[in-house]
Order: sequence, then structure tokens, then C-alpha cells
Amino acid sequence: MRTDIFARLDREPEPPKIVAPRMSRHRIALFGGTLAFYLAIVWAVLITSWLVALDWKVMLFRPYQQWPELHAFLDYYVVLGQRGPTAVMVACWLGWRSWRQHTLRPLLVLGTSLLLLNVTVGAVKLGLGRLGPHYATQIGSAEMFAGGDIFPSGHTANAVVTWGILAYLATTPRARRYLSAVSATVSLGVGLTTVYIGTHWLSDVVLGWAAGLLILLALPWFEPLIARTEAWIFAMREQWRERRDGARPATVTGPGTGTGTEPQPVLLTQSMAADGLAAETVTAAAEPVLPAGHPAPGARARAHGGHPVRPGSMPVAPAGVRRPPPHTERGARGTGSAARPMTGG
Repeated sequence: MRTDIFARLDREPEPPKIVAPRMSRHRIALFGGTLAFYLAIVWAVLITSWLVALDWKVMLFRPYQQWPELHAFLDYYVVLGQRGPTAVMVACWLGWRSWRQHTLRPLLVLGTSLLLLNVTVGAVKLGLGRLGPHYATQIGSAEMFAGGDIFPSGHTANAVVTWGILAYLATTPRARRYLSAVSATVSLGVGLTTVYIGTHWLSDVVLGWAAGLLILLALPWFEPLIARTEAWIFAMREQWRERRDGARPATVTGPGTGTGTEPQPVLLTQSMAADGLAAETVTAAAEPVLPAGHPAPGARARAHGGHPVRPGSMPVAPAGVRRPPPHTERGARGTGSAARPMTGG
């Protein structure tokens, strides 16, 4: 049994028993409070309250001009909130976990969360149509219903959901606490970075945090659907394997199967058939090959006209070779006297 650290990278022999989170009372209370906060932010922006005035103060402060030395680093850091790169990175990690634990749940949870993110955040963005700070037209205005798509912040919501999935799928309480702290730090930094660069209002970022947290809190409601989808995918895989194995021809060995163990037919030339040598050639080709010094009892005796064949005599002509005509003198002697064995003298 391996005891080094690389043993944790091996595939587990059996799927682990992982209990999916349930929608407890504590989680329902958090979901309700976050939803109320979400609606309050939307209402505060719609009525152009003090929150909109704070947005303009931060924008006119121009943080990117106050701390220009941070601009180069934050341009790369904000990529942690972009949907494409973060989804690929997290999907690679969760794909390895799915292979190691013999389950599709990590990938299905990620896909479900991203689908919910696109539907909910995208619908609110297009419905409210708020313009960003770089495209604002009137100081102090909320810039709502003007054809924009930045409220709430998609970068911030995506950072909360993508990195929060790692904490949601953690298998131990300790790992869940650490990953929750990491995901909260990353999403907080991504949101403030968009404010620093000037691509989002401060209220956009706050609403993005709430939108991402709502998706993470609502995931247990979708766990039964995820379990049924995983079972259906595995069932379809087994059916495909059965059809593939059933369509594959079975390998049969033995005589008559083309494996080289049965006697092969001999092709005769037309001249051999005309000379009347077909029967002898077929019989000689069908006989087994014997070691040197052992006479062939069938074909050789017939080839010499009933004379016994001594060891070391000339073998029968192979198949496909025409035998020369017999000598007349040898044929005359064979007809006049009885055959007698020959000695070495």
C-alpha cells in the first residue's frame, strides 16, 4: 500500500459515499436574507437614492489615477472573474475529481451553476439596461434602461460562483472552510478591481456578489435533478457498451475456421489432371509430414507400385510439380521378377 503523497492522486477503487448538501433551515434563511438584500439594491438604484450618488463619487475619484502602480497587476488579476478562463480551469480540476471518484456530480454541479448564472444575471442585465461609468451621459443619473448590460457585475457574480463551487463540493468541513475563505477573497478582489479600472459602478459589484451567493445557496434544490441526470448518463453508457460488444463478431477456433489447423485444398494444373496424377497428388499433399527416416505408408507404397520403400529413398514429387515419365527398362524389370529387398552390398 502506497503511503507517499502521490497516493492521493490515484483513482479510488470505488466511488466514495458523498452526501449532497440539503436545503436546511439555516440555508433557507440565508437565501431569503440574500434575496431581500438583492431586491433592496435594485430598488435603491431604480429610485436614484444615495447609492447612486456614492457610485458617482467613486467614479469621479478615479482610483486608477490615484494608484497607477497597481494597474498592470490588476489587469491580469481581473481575469479570475472572466467566465471563459475560470470555467476552463475549474472544469479541469473537477474533471479530474470526477475521474478519480467515479462520479459525474462535480461536472454536473458546475454546469448547473453556470447555466443558472447565465440565465439569471443575463436576464437582469438586459432587463435593466444600465450604462457603465465610461458611457455615462449625465452626472448623478442612474443610467438605467439606456441599452447597457453591466448591472449586476457579471465578473463579480462569475467569480463568486466559479470559485465558490470548489467550497460547495468540498468533502471535509476543514476543506470547505478554507475554500470558502479563498473564494470569498478572490471574488471580493475581482469586484473591487472592476471598480478600480472603471468598468463597473460600486452598486454593480455589490449586486454581483449577491447574485452569485444566491446561486450557490440555491444549488441543493437542484441536487435531485443532478442525481437523476448522472444515473441516466451512466445507463446510456452501459447500453452503448452492450450494443458495441454485441455487434463485435466472436472468435472461434478449431477445424474449418481458417486458423491454419485444417488441411488446405491443393490446386492442380491442367496438365497434371490430364496425365492422371490428380489422385496421387491430392493424397500425397493431404498426408502429414513425418520426420526423416520414417516412410509414408500410403502414398509412397502406391508411388512405387507396391514395392516397400526403404529409408532414405527419393520422396514423392510435391504438389504442383510434374513428374517425369518412368524409364522403360525399370518398368520391364518390375514386370518380369518379383520384388526383393536390396541390401547395402
